[in-house]
Order: sequence, then structure tokens, then C-alpha cells
Amino acid sequence: MQKLFREYQGLRREIYVLFFGRIVTNMGAMIWPMLTLILSVKLGMDAATIADYLLLFSVCSLPMSLIGGKLADRCNKKNIIIFCDIISIVSYILCSCMPFSMTVLWIFFCASLFQSIEGPAYDALMADLSSSKDRERAFSLEYLGSNIGLVLAPTIGGLLFKDYLWLSFLISGLAIASSTILIFFLVKDISRVEDDESASVYEQDARGKSTWQVLKSNPLILLMIFISGLGALVYSQFNYMMPLDLARIHGDAGSVWFGTMTSLNCIIVVVFTPLITRWFRSLRDTGKMILGESLIVLGELIFCVFLGTPVFYYIGITVFTFGEIFNTLASSPYLTRRIPGSHRGRIIGLYGVFCSLFQGVSEILVGRIYDSRGSAAAWILVLTVGVISVLLGAVLRNQDEKSYPAFYRSGNGSR
Repeated sequence: MQKLFREYQGLRREIYVLFFGRIVTNMGAMIWPMLTLILSVKLGMDAATIADYLLLFSVCSLPMSLIGGKLADRCNKKNIIIFCDIISIVSYILCSCMPFSMTVLWIFFCASLFQSIEGPAYDALMADLSSSKDRERAFSLEYLGSNIGLVLAPTIGGLLFKDYLWLSFLISGLAIASSTILIFFLVKDISRVEDDESASVYEQDARGKSTWQVLKSNPLILLMIFISGLGALVYSQFNYMMPLDLARIHGDAGSVWFGTMTSLNCIIVVVFTPLITRWFRSLRDTGKMILGESLIVLGELIFCVFLGTPVFYYIGITVFTFGEIFNTLASSPYLTRRIPGSHRGRIIGLYGVFCSLFQGVSEILVGRIYDSRGSAAAWILVLTVGVISVLLGAVLRNQDEKSYPAFYRSGNGSR
């Protein structure tokens, strides 16, 4: 275990605190992974209605991500995180005290809006606390922490799903409270790292410029955000079509199958994220994006082709998870290394908006196709979009050196 974490030595103390905060928070993350099943089984919704609600949640979270991004660039990022967490804690505890109903769903939804506000601040703070050369390791560690916490949470959530859903809400609230206490007392210095790397020229402040002016001068960022939106559409089927298919094939046991698949996903992330970070250090961000999206598409293809044969669920999710790791190691470092530090929060917020919008719209379309033409037709659409995103990733890779030559002069291939 010590060798696994050796990859993350030398980062700032505050990054390790945020890492432990992610672990604790995600130990209680039992609701979102089960949301499709909750809406289907507990409230009796069909696929199209579930998609309508998920789209509503996504649409309402869009302005919150933008607001959160703007706040992150103008206010104390630590205070934003703590304030939003307090709202979430109160909301989850309220949900645990009430029989599950639409009222509980709306309270949970309100809590998720504040998590949307918090997201850009968290990611922008991670970028502020790490230099350009350490950016991939910092985001890799954050991602690792998220998944260490998630190793058992989905399986426990699946077991509690039928009779003790209220307990899942309570555990989630207490977990977020523990994380908030850690951050409040242990994150002291949030000043931005002074970076003397040649490639850090792209991170220099651009105060006085609007977000649109910054993006206009960096068109590849817009392409990357668009590709990530398509990728979010494909990736989101892990929490949408997969549980729908499992519930359709296996009934109530579908929640247990899905919970164990999610836990396997997290175990693979925990074991292999540090190794892949080290082994593929020389592979550029754009190469990781292409490889990651290709593996995600392949993993979903295995799942849908062999639906009804449980062993292939785990083979498919294993391939899918390796794709997820590569994508995660590439996306945030790529984005934050190529935008001014003064605009990180806003552009990260915009990035989140595009991903949520594509995901929400896709669920409406996929849900309609799923109900009218069946699972196979819906999967064909999703996998086709995945292939398109891979092809666009190849375009991004070919243009990146022309737009950001300092990364290619620095001698570090991972950039």
C-alpha cells in the first residue's frame, strides 16, 4: 500500500487534507449511484419519466455551476466549500427523518444544487494548490480519494435500498459533516502556488478579460469541453441505462448486482489509479482522453451485448473503469494547464455545465428510445456517440501542439 501512494509524495499538505475529505464524504455516497433505481422501484417511474426528472435536475444545476465558478474566482474557495456542505448536511439529515416520498426527493435535489455550486471551487482550489508539473498527480489523488470512499458505499446502499433507505441518507449527511470538519480545521493556506515552469505561461492571470474572450483566444478549450460533453453522455449510462437494464432483467436483485458492479469499479480505481499515473506518465493528456473514451465504449459494448450473463457485467465494468481512470487523469489537468488562473472557477463551471447538459438531454432522448424501441436501439445510439467523441479526440490531439507549443518544448510528454 505504501508503494501505491509513493506516487503522491511531495504535494502540499492541504491537498492531502482535501484527499481525506473526499474519502470521508464518499464513504456515505449511497444515494446518487442508486437514484435511477430509487425513481424506478420506490416511485414507480418508467424510463422516460426518470429521464425527465434527471434532465430537470441537470438543467437546474447548470446556473448553479456557473454561479459556483464565478464565486470561486472572486471569493474564498474554502468558505464556499464549507457553506455548501452545511446546507447538504442539514438536507440529508432531514431526508433521513421522513418516509421516502417526492418531498424527500426535492430536499435531496436542493442539496445537490449546493454541491453543484461547490464543485468548481473544489477543483479550482486543487489547481491553485498544485504546480503545472504536479497537476496530474494532484487530481489523480483527489480522484483516488473519491473512489476509496466509494468502495463499499454502493454495495451497502444496495443492501439498505429495500427496507432502510432512510439510513443511507443519514450516513451520507454524517459523512459530509466529517469531511467539512476536516477542511475547516486543517486547510489553512489556500494561496496559489508560484509556478516557474515554462508551460505555466498559459496559466497567467487574464484579469479584465471576460470568460468569452479567454475562450475565444483558446478555441481548443471549447473543442475539449464539447468532447467532454459527448463523453459525459456516454459515461452517464453507467448510472442510467445499466441499472434500468439490470432492474428489467433481475428485478429487485438488480440493485445488488449494480451495487457490486459499482464497488468493483471503485476497487479497480483505488488499486490502479496510482499505477496508471506512474506507468503512463509519458502519455500526453490528449492520448489518455482517446484511450479512456475508447475503453469506456468497449466496456459498455460488452455489457449490452452479453446482458443477462452476470460474469460479463464484471468484465464490462472492468474495461469501462480503466477507461474512466484514463479520462479522469487527462481532463482536469488538460483544462487547468491551459486556462488563466484568474478564470479557473468560471471555465471549470462552464465545463460542468456542458457535461450536465449533454447528460441530461441524452437521458431524455435515450429514455424515449428505451421505452419505445428497446434497450438495444438505445445502446446503439450511445455507442455511436462514443465513437464520434473518440474521433474528435484525435482532432484535438493533432491540433494541441500548434496551440500550446510550450508543453511540447518542456520535455514532459504527459502534458
